[in-house]
Amino acid sequence: MSTLTEVASGYQTRHTLPLRVELVRQLKRRRTLIMGAVLVLLPFVLLIAFAIGGDPAARNGQITLMNTATASGANFAAVNLFVSAGFLLVIPVALFCGDTVASEAGWSSLRYLLAAPVPRARLLWSKLVVALGLSLVAMIMLPVVALAVGTAAYGWGPLQIPTGGALDTGTAVQRLAVTVAYIFVSQLVTAGLAFWLSTKTDAPLGAVGGAVGLTIVGNVLDAVTALGHWRDFLPAHWQFAWADIVQPHPEWSGMIQGTSISLTYACVLFALAFRGFARKDVVS
Repeated sequence: MSTLTEVASGYQTRHTLPLRVELVRQLKRRRTLIMGAVLVLLPFVLLIAFAIGGDPAARNGQITLMNTATASGANFAAVNLFVSAGFLLVIPVALFCGDTVASEAGWSSLRYLLAAPVPRARLLWSKLVVALGLSLVAMIMLPVVALAVGTAAYGWGPLQIPTGGALDTGTAVQRLAVTVAYIFVSQLVTAGLAFWLSTKTDAPLGAVGGAVGLTIVGNVLDAVTALGHWRDFLPAHWQFAWADIVQPHPEWSGMIQGTSISLTYACVLFALAFRGFARKDVVS
């Protein structure tokens, strides 16, 4: 019996599972809509909290970013990033990256995608790009909505620095944009964990929960001061390094170290995902 080696006329790997098709599929998912609604509502929740609790600057003598939350729209946006960067923004990253492959396996549709035929590397690449794109949109959405809400409530003005001084509105917007970019890079470790786990299990909640759980473990380990300089190798140790650039004289060293650590971990995890999935026996 001869082996069929001919390729169908017009078939090209790069045309299988286009990004726009995967994007539309993910945008229609209920979890995408719910996550978007949560991020849009958070600034309004904080606005109500500050309205009920009064001026945060009038309470206690501690000088923190929270004390300047009602100073301007830029300050309100910065506070939204501060309170959400440690955990809330981890959720959409873990959700979009951890649910993407595992959900197909859970629906028993993964083998049909591969039989389309969609090459395994192409399938992972399309899903990873869309998942990271949605994660970035989620991180941009929060400060943009917060800036609009804060400006409507507290006015458009410079970003007041808790320790003294201020950044003009143009500079403040630029620094906040850099902050969002850095938070996204720092969350690539969670994305890598979630995506790798998603290729290992048929249970989406297992991949999402595993990535969130390991991220929390990293935060706990970073709080153990007895580890000393070993904490410098934890991505969680650098997650708030962006605070150094929201200053009159920005300091970039912490962000540079945090970026290098996060990218290293993320590249290893993404490579493991592609390597493992290429050899996986897909039966679901």
